[in-house]
Amino acid sequence: MRLTTDVHKCTACPRLVEWRERVAFDKRAAFRDDDYWGRGVSGFGDPTARLLVLGLAPAAHGANRTGRVFTGDRSGDWLYRAMHKAGFANQATSTDRGDGLELRGAWVTAAVKCAPPGNAPLPAERDACRSFLDREIALLTEIRVVVCLGNFAYQAATDFFGVKPRPKFGHGVEVPVDARAGGMTLVCSFHPSQQNTFTGKLTEPMIDAVFARARAICR
Repeated sequence: MRLTTDVHKCTACPRLVEWRERVAFDKRAAFRDDDYWGRGVSGFGDPTARLLVLGLAPAAHGANRTGRVFTGDRSGDWLYRAMHKAGFANQATSTDRGDGLELRGAWVTAAVKCAPPGNAPLPAERDACRSFLDREIALLTEIRVVVCLGNFAYQAATDFFGVKPRPKFGHGVEVPVDARAGGMTLVCSFHPSQQNTFTGKLTEPMIDAVFARARAICR
């Protein structure tokens, strides 16, 4: 796919390119024997998906290492466990690109395609990646639900669909999108980052409820 190749080769944001490559060179001790991906990370899943899961950006030692979004880190553990429970994935774990994970009726991607320092992309970097997200969503013609993992992803989704005024982000908030977009619904969730899961801001029942709701809307 041309889009996938373009994401992998992108060097539009010098700060992100420098960081993703530095992390891939320095590595984390636990992964010192791994060959880090160290490039832009494209979306992954079922091309006929009715559910789009939109995250923030690749994790430095997760997707930036493995080359697949939400793979190889604790956020992915939470995400794919919940998706598996809701019937959107064939297994509950995601450790590497060759682990056999398949998504059913779902596509997972990130608003920013390269790992950012401190897991904090700049607004300008989000804007630079906007064309990739635009192209990605345009190709996913069956999408009916977008689960937005965190406020950053929610802002990217509302910008894409032209939602104005933008309702305040909150876990479980649902935002219907103009029928001209195919009757889309945005469903908000706190991001399954360790900051949220370790503190109890996001619990397993909370994220399970989001994907159960997404499944109900898809039907």
